[in-house]
Amino acid sequence: MDWLLAPIDPTRAHEVGFAISWHARSMVLAWGILAPLAVIIARFFKVMPGQDWPRELDNQVWWRSHWMGQSLVVGLSIFGLALVLPSDLATMNLHNWLGYVVLVGALLQVVLGLCRGSKGGPTDAQLRGHHYDMTPWRRMFEALHKMIGYAVILLAILTIALGLWKANGPVWMWLVLAIWWTTLLAVFVLMQKRGMAVDTYQAIWGTDPDHPGNQGPAPGWGMRRLGETEEGRDDVRRHRGDRVRSH
Repeated sequence: MDWLLAPIDPTRAHEVGFAISWHARSMVLAWGILAPLAVIIARFFKVMPGQDWPRELDNQVWWRSHWMGQSLVVGLSIFGLALVLPSDLATMNLHNWLGYVVLVGALLQVVLGLCRGSKGGPTDAQLRGHHYDMTPWRRMFEALHKMIGYAVILLAILTIALGLWKANGPVWMWLVLAIWWTTLLAVFVLMQKRGMAVDTYQAIWGTDPDHPGNQGPAPGWGMRRLGETEEGRDDVRRHRGDRVRSH
């Protein structure tokens, strides 16, 4: 117990005031816990367990969880920044600089989200839309959103570790965070191998080849898209047969 409670560097004291301690708590909660969870939910839960996909489409759980979770991340980041902003400007170091890069990345994500374009599709007021038609703008948005998102989270983890070292956090904090991040990585790899990363487009509108977004490759690395496997080809043939019988 003494070892767990001791600071990671025994030559320095672990003494932080109110502002630093709550800055650390808010940033760890935001970037160490909520942000990675929101990404995992968005990547692997577009189709929920037990959902009869592709017959049951457009599950909204992942979308609400993702934007609400990331909104909390932004709010906690603003709160954490406000606590240390006066002293930060006078004592800039690597942890501080990387922290500001993370915040700029978060701001870019907010701007990209607001400018992602219209949805469209059969369930929307207008059939035509950036997402439904998978316009060049939509494809660029998805590529940038994913690239910046993963990069910012990895950078945030490094920033948290540097902050923990700067504050000379106790051993138990390092162990808890290491176990948590290792668990998230293992879950990510397991879900990826199980094919749970379903293409957003097909999760929303299905596998019908008449949908314009199904006429090209799935955007993003490792995304599962029916039609590229025998299972997918069977599903496409079934959809075509249903349309012929309906006519």
